[in-house]
Amino acid sequence: MVKKIKIGDKRIGENESTFVITEAGVNHNGDIELAKKLVDIAVEAGADAIKFQTFKAENVVTKNAPKADYQIKNTKSNESQYDMIKKLELSEEEFRELYRYAKSKGIIFLSTPFDFESADFLEDLGVPAFKVSSTDLTNLPFLEYIAEKGKPIILSTGMGTLGEIEEAINTIKDVGNEDIVLLHCITSYPVKFESLNLRTIQTLKEAFKLPVGFSDHSLGIYAPIAAVALGAVVIEKHFTLDKNLPGPDHKASLNPEELKEMIKWIRLIEKALGDGIKRPTPKEIEIRKVARRSIVAKVDIPKGATITKNMITFKRPGTGLPPKYYKEIIGRRARRDIRADELIYWWDVE
Repeated sequence: MVKKIKIGDKRIGENESTFVITEAGVNHNGDIELAKKLVDIAVEAGADAIKFQTFKAENVVTKNAPKADYQIKNTKSNESQYDMIKKLELSEEEFRELYRYAKSKGIIFLSTPFDFESADFLEDLGVPAFKVSSTDLTNLPFLEYIAEKGKPIILSTGMGTLGEIEEAINTIKDVGNEDIVLLHCITSYPVKFESLNLRTIQTLKEAFKLPVGFSDHSLGIYAPIAAVALGAVVIEKHFTLDKNLPGPDHKASLNPEELKEMIKWIRLIEKALGDGIKRPTPKEIEIRKVARRSIVAKVDIPKGATITKNMITFKRPGTGLPPKYYKEIIGRRARRDIRADELIYWWDVE
């Protein structure tokens, strides 16, 4: 039995509403007012949580660390990774303001810490859970540090092997923290559909007996919807106010209308999944009366005649004897004159 995790007032696990995390990340471009607009968009779209990224650039990368290819392409600049992310920082006071704003709007505020200092700050801020980036899957000292804070951990698994994921889980559990949600993730921006390997969601669930979700970096809304159908209990997806804004992540993000559409379809798929118990719906019970078949007289059957196989057939509606009883009708005598095309009932034979 896979345990359920509670984050804020939301329960995460099987047969619960999919926990949708709208990933604002650094798509605020270092502007608190743009960050607030992203909160508004997430609320309007019906998301459960909005997530940002909290870091001190000097604690995350060296001054001359190169950028990833997608970052160079999307920013059209060869500046260092440090210079790029330094411009995307929000101050602690801005994060406090953003936290209060999200709370006032009724949406759960989350942020990924990328360094020890930021983890301490987010704990002090009051986040209900920690989201850990794929980049820190193998940063075991950092995982241990966060786990000791005793809050649920949502752990992305991009770039990882099953062995590395197991090491990360054991590191978290070894300090007594059992509240872990895994997110299948492919660290590529954008990731090609043929690389998504969504069946990994089921693999992770079977291997680790933990709630499993999906952090998506593909284009469009289709992969998250498919992931929910495959059993993902959490969906994380980047979104932006405008894909044409400058910055590394905007082009691989959803715009506001796409975000609404994705969440709409996730909620519909949740309803479609049901509880897995095979039984007719109330509507089917009504329809089967006219759609199924009954035992029917193929010819006129006189009273007292012995019924043979050639005297009966199977037609709609389904309000008479089901066809499965035809062998029990054959060889019996008719109690009345049964006209051709009439349904045959138990009281019609002896």
